[in-house]
Amino acid sequence: MARKKGSKDYPLEMRREAIRLFYEEGLTRAQVTQDLGIRDPHRVKAWLKQYRREGEEFFLPKRGRSGRRPKRENTVAYIARLEMEIDLLKKFHTELRQTTLAKRNIGSLNITEENTK
Repeated sequence: MARKKGSKDYPLEMRREAIRLFYEEGLTRAQVTQDLGIRDPHRVKAWLKQYRREGEEFFLPKRGRSGRRPKRENTVAYIARLEMEIDLLKKFHTELRQTTLAKRNIGSLNITEENTK
């Protein structure tokens, strides 16, 4: 989604300082906004809300689409899960093929030369 014209990215340290000033120093949101020179008066409120929701993960850098994808487990567990899925699909394919072949043989007519005379 496009951002508003004139919007600004604030460095991670500024966000951390805003949270610290609010919780440790006991400053109001307006005072924190003024002391740090933040243009948007609602920005600190949004940071505080996000910090309450996410905790320390709020300070991790977020860029691109990383938030839209589900988190992957470690590589070894991910590969093991995929191998298990492959084995299950192979078994399903084998059973499906056997069932299909069995259905074809049930409905077929065994016409021989002896039966036609």
